[in-house]
Amino acid sequence: MESSLAAQSELVSVLRCPACQSGLARNADRIECTTCKLSVPIVEEIARFTGDQHLASFGRQWNKYEVAHDDEDRATFQAKTGISLSELKGLRVLDAGCGGGRYSKVCGEAGATVIGADHSGAVSKARQLCTHLPNVAFVQADLKHLPLEPQSFDFVFSIGVMHHDADTKSVFDAVAKLVKPGGRYSVWLYRRNQWWQELINSSLRSRTIQMDSEKLERWCEWGAWLGGLPVINKTLNKIINFSAHPNRENRVCDTFDWYAPQYQYHHTVAELRAWFEAAGFHEIRELPPEKQGWLYRWVYENNLLIGSGVNLTGVR
Repeated sequence: MESSLAAQSELVSVLRCPACQSGLARNADRIECTTCKLSVPIVEEIARFTGDQHLASFGRQWNKYEVAHDDEDRATFQAKTGISLSELKGLRVLDAGCGGGRYSKVCGEAGATVIGADHSGAVSKARQLCTHLPNVAFVQADLKHLPLEPQSFDFVFSIGVMHHDADTKSVFDAVAKLVKPGGRYSVWLYRRNQWWQELINSSLRSRTIQMDSEKLERWCEWGAWLGGLPVINKTLNKIINFSAHPNRENRVCDTFDWYAPQYQYHHTVAELRAWFEAAGFHEIRELPPEKQGWLYRWVYENNLLIGSGVNLTGVR
C-alpha cells in the first residue's frame, strides 16, 4: 500500500527535515533526508519521527477508547477554533496534536487538505479513523520540531495539547511558525483555576502520574461512575476533576486524560494573548466556551471550572 504521505504530492511538498530543513523523500519503508542523511521509519503507513516518550499515556488512551462522535466533534471543532466548516474547503490545514484524529476527520470531510501531527502513537488510531479521506495524512513528530515547511499552512489549530509539554510557550512558538502570512491560528489550553483548585489538582496528580496505566484506568472507572450521577456530576467535579460526558467510555477516557500525563500546565487569557502578539499575530480574539447559560458563564469567567480552557484565535 502506498503511504498517504508518499501518494499525495501536496502533502509531501510541505515535508521538511527537522534537522536541516531540506526536502524529504520516501525510500522503501523509510523517510530520508538527502542532505543530512536523517532517516526515520514508516510504520503503519505513518512516518515516525518520535517515540511516545513522556506522552505514552495519550497513545494508550486514543488507541484504546472509541470516543469520536461526529456531530459533537464538528460542534466542538467550530467552537474551539472559531472556524466554520464552510470555510475549510480548499485550505491546507495542520492539526497540531491530533490525538486520535477526531478534528482531522472533521476538517478532511469539510474539504481541507490536512496533516495531523502528534508526538504519540495516537496517530495510528487517527489514520484508522480517516482511511476514507485521501486528503488527510499523519506524521508522528515533536510539535517543537515538526518536519514541515515554515509558513505553509492556511490554518493551524491545536486543541488541548500544548500544555502537556515541559514548556507550553515553546510549543506555541514552534507551531506558530507554520502559519502562512494571512493564515489563521487557533489554540485551546487549560485555564488556570483558583489557587485552592490548583492545589487540589496538583496534589492528586502528583500521585496519579506515578500509577501504572492499568491501575489508573481502574481508578478512572470510579470517576466515570461519579460522572454519570445527577447533581454529583455538576457539583463535586468542580472540586475533584472527573468527566461528566453523557457517554461512559468518553468519561473514562477524559478522566484518564486529566490524571495520566506527566506534564499539565494551566494558563490565563492574558498570557496566551501575549504569546500571540509576540509571534506577530493580529485580529486576536477570545473564543467563548461552547456551553452557555448565565451560571455556567459566571463559573467559567471566575476561573472556577476545572478542565475549562483559554481559547484564542488570530491572523498572521
